[in-house]
Amino acid sequence: MRASLPQPTLRLRLTLVYGAIFLLAGLTLLGVTYLLFNQQINNIVESRLNPGPGRNLQLFVMKDGVRLSGDDAIEWVRQQEQDLYSAANTSLITQGAIALIVVGGGAVALGWVVAGRVLAPLHRVTETAYKIAAAPMAERGLHERIALTGPRDEVKQLADTFDTMVERLDHSFDGQRRFVANASHELRTPLTLNRALVELAMHRRTASADVKELGESLLEINARHERLISGLLLLARSEQEIADRSPVDLADVVTHVVEQSAADARDAKITMYEVTAQAPTTGDALLLERLVHNLVENGLRYNVDDGTGWVRVVSRTVGEGKVEVEVSNTGPAVPPYDIPLLFKPFHRHGAERVVTARSAGLGLSIVRSVAVAHGGDVRARPREGGGLVVIASLPRARS
Repeated sequence: MRASLPQPTLRLRLTLVYGAIFLLAGLTLLGVTYLLFNQQINNIVESRLNPGPGRNLQLFVMKDGVRLSGDDAIEWVRQQEQDLYSAANTSLITQGAIALIVVGGGAVALGWVVAGRVLAPLHRVTETAYKIAAAPMAERGLHERIALTGPRDEVKQLADTFDTMVERLDHSFDGQRRFVANASHELRTPLTLNRALVELAMHRRTASADVKELGESLLEINARHERLISGLLLLARSEQEIADRSPVDLADVVTHVVEQSAADARDAKITMYEVTAQAPTTGDALLLERLVHNLVENGLRYNVDDGTGWVRVVSRTVGEGKVEVEVSNTGPAVPPYDIPLLFKPFHRHGAERVVTARSAGLGLSIVRSVAVAHGGDVRARPREGGGLVVIASLPRARS
């Protein structure tokens, strides 16, 4: 395939247009000046050498000590004026061309500056759109505004229209988050009531074995719904910017989460490995604990069930500005193209291979939201031999 040539920028094209217009106008002006000069010189020569009818011209010229008169004198004068005329024309064309080139260069430079000033508002529109597009999550950058000042011209109308569109999108996302949070909160009450009623029916003296078995199934379904509601509430909370931050060492968080998950690991016959080093950051301690817990839980859930599985949790400091938590595990092979889908809500990879309790499909979505809310990010890659390596990077706390 033929490589495409780089396209000139709009500023460069406007500058070239300005320069071409100035050059064309300069050439036209130089041509008109040349014609007028020739006409004026010819008129002067003819008026001096041809005085008109009824008038005699007596002309005497001294050339090298020799006196010329009559036609010889007139011819000599004509030759002198012709030489002066040629020199004047040459000077006009040469110096005019030089002046046109110099002034044309200045006009191109001035056109570059003027084009930059004219396009400056468009650059602000582009920069704002880029900030929104470059945000780790689309709704994170919707608070950006162009807020262009100046006369209400076409560019000002474009900027105001863009701000209005972004503001409506921002309100829409805010309303969606509030709806999810409110709906999830309201659903907690009936789920709690359902659990209480089922437990009451199961523990009655007259409850039969069938009723107790049905109650166990209903409690399991109810617990799954409660986990789903809790996950939705946490997801809605983690999608907000973290305003109040406190110092947190991810090494302490990793140690705490590994201790909490030890029982689940033993039940699933999975070995846990913990490698901790200081990883100071700032943020919401509960959300950061949930981040690590979801990574560990995901590593335990999607694993092998033959007793050879393991989960490795590492905390470390990377360079001067980042800290990381890395969770790797054994498990089924994950195609590289399927990894971006793992961070989407309600997506499960290989649900039939789940070893521990069923999930709501929000674990890695919450991990990503928490990391982004703290100014970090999450990346994942397949592990050789099966399983996954997930790394959450966060800004390092300043000492």
